[in-house]
Amino acid sequence: MKILAVDSCTNVATGAVLNDGVLVAEFVLNNKITHSTKLLPQIEQMMEICELKFNDIDLFAVTIGPGSFTGERIGVATVKALAHGVNKPVIGVSALMSMAYNLPYTSFIVCPIMDARRNQVYTATYRWNGNQLETVKQDRAMSIEDLIKEFNEDVIFLGDGVPVYKDIILEKLKSKAHFAPDHLLHIRGGSVAMCAVEENNKGKSCTYSELKPSYLRLSQAEREYNDRIGK
Repeated sequence: MKILAVDSCTNVATGAVLNDGVLVAEFVLNNKITHSTKLLPQIEQMMEICELKFNDIDLFAVTIGPGSFTGERIGVATVKALAHGVNKPVIGVSALMSMAYNLPYTSFIVCPIMDARRNQVYTATYRWNGNQLETVKQDRAMSIEDLIKEFNEDVIFLGDGVPVYKDIILEKLKSKAHFAPDHLLHIRGGSVAMCAVEENNKGKSCTYSELKPSYLRLSQAEREYNDRIGK
């Protein structure tokens, strides 16, 4: 099975092609937030280098959130269009779960954190049981302080929230806190693809028309509107 996997939920844009479990190609672009102009050309260039047509892809995968609302929509819209054009199935996967695939087989709790502003993070927690990733707590938005209170064992953090909250994490958790190396800190296309394989095996693929972003909280515009009307 050939899988094209895409992510644009954060400042990083990434994609990969997986062919029967073999990572054929991967790109990671972490240079300014211009997913609307750079994501599709990067995908097309990767496909060209792999000598593949979009019709060769058996399954299109994309992270559906959490993360930047605009980034989520760009990634989802791109994959919906590509899958629609060749009438192939799609699968939406969690950006946080995909990130956890960066760190297989660790004995620590894996905790991706994305900076959600206002002293909050998008987060989830996972544990590796052999070669299976198990979800301990599902995707959610919460304060970094409340998240830290949940841990009383070794935990490894990754994601763009690490540079923002590393000091407070170390202050509270001390030697129980660990951090992914820089090259594994952000989502990678290959990890999105591997996550998609596992989710597809659970029968979670769908048609392009059913694919939607997943928002964990209201947008800034909606929050400001609610503040104005006292809701």
